[in-house]
Amino acid sequence: MTRTGDRVIVLDVGKQDPADMAMVPVMRDEIQVMFLRSPNDPAVFGPLWERLEALVGLRGRRYFGAFNPSTHEYRVCVQMKDGDDAAALGLESGTLPGGRYLRARLRGEPPEVYERIGPTFESMVKAAHADETRPSIEFYRKRDEIDLLLPTTTSDR
Repeated sequence: MTRTGDRVIVLDVGKQDPADMAMVPVMRDEIQVMFLRSPNDPAVFGPLWERLEALVGLRGRRYFGAFNPSTHEYRVCVQMKDGDDAAALGLESGTLPGGRYLRARLRGEPPEVYERIGPTFESMVKAAHADETRPSIEFYRKRDEIDLLLPTTTSDR
């Protein structure tokens, strides 16, 4: 749970301990990424994760999923490092915008934890003013820990 003004917000999205489901406002910096794009369909973008991981490896990399609500496009992303050449790898390059986000942290074993991403984002949208000009972001902190980041405007509901 978290305080937004005078309100306390608690998410209920399954097996997660409620203490772990607090929504916390955070500020994020812009991140340079390489990515593969697809429709917002796990059957399509699921295999792209394996492809991206095979191209750049897992060690020392930060992975993100980004959903654009206006185009319904999903991007499988990895943060760029010095010396990365997106074009040589057959990838596109771009940025994940910085700014104000509402964060919820999911913990659990894959693939079960992945099934909670959509319902958690839906709960977050109900609790805040989403900024639909920026993508919603999944930051894969660890194999079993994902930060969900909903871009928000400066005002609360």
